[in-house]
Amino acid sequence: MTVVGWATSGLAVLAGLWVVVLLVRDRLPGDPLFALLAVIELGLLVELGLGIARVAGGAGATSVVTYLGYLVASLVILPAAVFWSLAERSRGGTAVLLVGALLVPFLLYRVSEIWVG
Repeated sequence: MTVVGWATSGLAVLAGLWVVVLLVRDRLPGDPLFALLAVIELGLLVELGLGIARVAGGAGATSVVTYLGYLVASLVILPAAVFWSLAERSRGGTAVLLVGALLVPFLLYRVSEIWVG
């Protein structure tokens, strides 16, 4: 995993912990959390760019389609969770943010496994 991937994963775990606190306190997410999720999304965009550059370089990934699919999935998961959370302003909507935030590190780890594959 790249430095960007580690940093993005760390921020995603931090966002997940933040959402757990919100869930325990029965609060709705606000702008600071959404700003953190936007920073995570920027990190995922950088990771996608690095992934495309790796594939263009020709070494590594055993399945380019799977590799790029995981990168694109990691990029799509947070906006989907944010839109869901904004559409359903309840604890359930906030919990969707938790799932989305915690999926990011797992997807990035899987991307690194596929690349080494």
